[in-house]
Amino acid sequence: MTPLTVNDVPPPEARVFVNRMPRYEILSPDAMALLDAGWRRLVTEIGVEFMSERATALFAAAGQRVEGHTVFLDPEFVLEQVARAPRGFDVQARNPQHSIHLGGDSMAFGAVYGPPFVREGDTRRDGTMADYERFARLSQSFSVLDSAGGVVCEPNDTPLDSRHLDMTLALMTLTDKVFMGNVVSGENARDVIAMSEILFGGREAIEATPVSISLVNCNSPLRWDDRMLDALFEYAAAAQPVVLTPFILMGAMSPVTVPAALVQQIAEALSGIALAQLIRPGCPVVFGSFLSNIDMQSGSPTFGTPESGVGLLCTGQIARHFGLPFRTGGGLTSSQVPDAQAGYEALMTLLPTFLAGANWVMHSAGWLEGGLVAGYEKLVIDCQLLEMLQHEFTPLEIDEASLAFDAHAEVGHGGHFLGAMHTMERFRTCFYRPFLSSSENYERWVRNGSQDTAERAGTIWRQRLEEYEQPPLDEAVRAELEEFVVRRRRELGD
Repeated sequence: MTPLTVNDVPPPEARVFVNRMPRYEILSPDAMALLDAGWRRLVTEIGVEFMSERATALFAAAGQRVEGHTVFLDPEFVLEQVARAPRGFDVQARNPQHSIHLGGDSMAFGAVYGPPFVREGDTRRDGTMADYERFARLSQSFSVLDSAGGVVCEPNDTPLDSRHLDMTLALMTLTDKVFMGNVVSGENARDVIAMSEILFGGREAIEATPVSISLVNCNSPLRWDDRMLDALFEYAAAAQPVVLTPFILMGAMSPVTVPAALVQQIAEALSGIALAQLIRPGCPVVFGSFLSNIDMQSGSPTFGTPESGVGLLCTGQIARHFGLPFRTGGGLTSSQVPDAQAGYEALMTLLPTFLAGANWVMHSAGWLEGGLVAGYEKLVIDCQLLEMLQHEFTPLEIDEASLAFDAHAEVGHGGHFLGAMHTMERFRTCFYRPFLSSSENYERWVRNGSQDTAERAGTIWRQRLEEYEQPPLDEAVRAELEEFVVRRRRELGD
């Protein structure tokens, strides 16, 4: 198969957020050397399990030692495979203005992924297809989000075997942004690829520039399961980028120390990336990280912790060391409701996400209750955080006009700048204006209903849905997609 060539230049027509702020790096050269020695020892002496005969056959053919499902990897071989992966690549959306670039200083943001439950105000319930479609519409309406993601919530009222078709159709028709592919099985991945070919005009078009991103999680510690690997084979063969992500909760899926978790993360991510390059040399990949810890008293997962923030910052430094785009971060929280805890824990994850310069940020908006719940109000709150952080991490433009010497000459000593020409020319846009926060005085706030943040967020998401306009799509393409879904649903017995 011909190696894929992927450019490293953001598409000029796309809205790409570029974070050129200096990266916050906390690993010294000596610490990096110890981590490097650690992952090499892990893949050499312990090995990594690949629960797929196709995978182990590829490794064996490449000269790696295979015992059953365990592959003992030569670290230099792993690095040779990793070097084949592009340092950056584009993902095209059906609206070119929503195409994204992953790599370098570019950052892209997707909504929450995977919750089976939904919270709307005071109500917590099973997610439905109607919820899924509403979250897709909201993701389309917030410009700060580059993607609705994939499983924004689990539509539990649809048949299990065919719901991936309904979700993919919703992402393709209710949004014109980048979407994520289903990874439940190889068959589901093939369906997503077939629908992508319909939407973008054939296999050649989607291989030339990818159109989807897919998440393949490692079953930490040190095991890649067959269903995820089946999906990896399909997406990599079609040149669609895959996020190879160790899923590590320290104390449960890794040792309790951050350095041990980082070593394990490197071994797992690089082994998955090596397999992707064996499937198709040069296929785009993302160094994935989902790293937090458990509560050692209860065993419950915890999020927004200092340990996860440290791990996140280290991950950015590690991914850059290997020359790979990376995924981590998000608006993570353990809170059950969109309260103060949800806000400060989300910021505890989002701030290091920006400091590390993560390229692909999943769970950027809507995550509640350790990822079990997709929250409408929480999605709005997180979008507010994202907007503010994007504004904060946009470098200052310093020129003669912004230095404002003429304003000083006009105002003089002891005056004020409220009516100065410099102020009058800029007062509408000089400062960021939050869409959610309240700066009213107390009396006005009471007259307007004494709404807290969650209540204001509820008003906003409902208003956004009322104002939503479905992005245009060629009717022939829409009909072909719908016909494909109907046919495949019938073939699947649903």
